Amino acid sequence: MSSSSTTSKPLPPSPTPEQRQQNRERAVPNRTVRFRIKRSEGPGKPSRWEEFDLKVARGENVISCLQSIAARPVTVEGKETTPVVWDAGCLEEVCGACTMVINGRVRQSCSCLIDEYAPNEGDVITLEPMSKFPLVRDLWVDRSRLFNDLKRIRGWVPIDGTYHQGPGPKESPEKQQQRYVMSECISCGCCLEACPQYLLEEDEERWDESFVGAAVLSQARLFNAHETGKRLKGERLDALMGPGGVSDCGNAQNCVKVCPKHIPLTESIAAIGRAVTIHGVTKFFKGK
Repeated sequence: MSSSSTTSKPLPPSPTPEQRQQNRERAVPNRTVRFRIKRSEGPGKPSRWEEFDLKVARGENVISCLQSIAARPVTVEGKETTPVVWDAGCLEEVCGACTMVINGRVRQSCSCLIDEYAPNEGDVITLEPMSKFPLVRDLWVDRSRLFNDLKRIRGWVPIDGTYHQGPGPKESPEKQQQRYVMSECISCGCCLEACPQYLLEEDEERWDESFVGAAVLSQARLFNAHETGKRLKGERLDALMGPGGVSDCGNAQNCVKVCPKHIPLTESIAAIGRAVTIHGVTKFFKGK
């Protein structure tokens, strides 16, 4: 059965930009916020919830609060525990490593300001790991499948051996601007976590037949639009015609709602769908 038969679930509500602005303005300084964190010692180990109370200053984000909790890992019951484990790199929404589920909705934790989501004394922030990738520990997951899928669709510009051929093809500023929006993808996995067709697959041998998801489809569109990158266009479209390709998309449109870079993912999915159809028909009539 195709994964596209999975029932779409609506995303949990998220504060509007106006609500977040209002929360920032009225946030109580040095208030106590409770952090409810889903924890597990590792793959296959049972999960548990632990809660921590923390004094939060204005302007703090989820990462700075996790650092404070790690420095003194004592639960609200007064029990000493191990420091919470998470993944992070740049702390400025560039590396994509710190993705987690915050108050039921996937997002980047480095750009999630406590003032916007827990402005009052006693408010609660709930942190969970993404569910669509294998768990490493606590809030840290392994996104290797995403990078494997980028290899499946040849997610690069093939420039090896072309340096001696002179200047590359010229491109218009309009095309460059169109590609730039898609190039902002940070492989964070937000769109994949929100997608009802993208399912957890821990067996690496099945990755090459599982749905690639919106991020990878958009990257295929990005490189197919590049004058040099399109040299691999046929191979990319061949891969996306097969199992786990664009036909597995159920058009839930959750992906575009959670993308931290506001990439037009549904446009990319539609564009790749059209390209795959044209590619398939052309191959049929050419007898390939």
